[in-house]
Amino acid sequence: MDKKSKNQRLAGAKNWLGFVPFLLFCFAFEFVPIIFLFRGSFIDKATKGFTLNHYAAMGKAIYINSFLNSVKISGLTAVIGVIFGTLIGYAIYRLPSERFRNALISLSDVTTNFSGAPLAFAFVIILGMNGVITQFLIKYFNYQLYPDFSIYSFSGLVLAYVYFQLPLMVLIIIPAFVGIKKQWQESAESLGANTLQFWWHIGIPVLAPSLIAGLTLLFANAFGAYATAYTLVESQLSLVTLQIGYMIAGEVRHDPGIGMVMAIISLLIMGLSIAIYQISTTRVRRWSK
Repeated sequence: MDKKSKNQRLAGAKNWLGFVPFLLFCFAFEFVPIIFLFRGSFIDKATKGFTLNHYAAMGKAIYINSFLNSVKISGLTAVIGVIFGTLIGYAIYRLPSERFRNALISLSDVTTNFSGAPLAFAFVIILGMNGVITQFLIKYFNYQLYPDFSIYSFSGLVLAYVYFQLPLMVLIIIPAFVGIKKQWQESAESLGANTLQFWWHIGIPVLAPSLIAGLTLLFANAFGAYATAYTLVESQLSLVTLQIGYMIAGEVRHDPGIGMVMAIISLLIMGLSIAIYQISTTRVRRWSK
């Protein structure tokens, strides 16, 4: 082996050494918990022996409804986020002022990170039974939001989720609009195509991978939300994340094994969403080349 090849191998080894802390971190905080999670799902709480009862319990109505409600609210808010986030993202992309456009993108970045308990309390202050908007409608329009609408219900939770889903979709879709070349639309118009035909035959197919990626990411984002749901609806609505919290840390319905099984199923659902997201983003990068 010549000196040049040896130096290259040493440089490559040094580069890999930089990943060691990151790999150790991933192993300690991601892989090890999953291993213990999988192991704990087969251990009976009373006998400490092997059991499949936790998996069999997933057939009960309460757990099926939890997954159905989580899928329902995640899917609904993801679709709403994709539709309106795409429209808002396109409006921001078409702004003539670059400074104003960057300001709105920065605002979207900040807004999408405003979630959890602070977001829930903000909605309570605004749309709660004694909220600012609620009292404003009563005082000046003699209109009662409650009981037709309640921030502490499924519809209120959807509204809270959409708040942080929309800006996330804006951040996802704007780079996709950048990938649509102006020359494409000019060429289509020169061939007699109108704006609707251009978007139907060219624009939307090009945006499709980004739209699918956004849909799956928003679904996973809502599916894993806990603090917002716990603060707003708590026991009024059965969701997977809430049920896991009750099983792991609760006192009345404390059963870590069932919580671990629900967590494993949730990991599979989230993993599938992330896999679809990765495939879609790979196709986006191919389009952009």
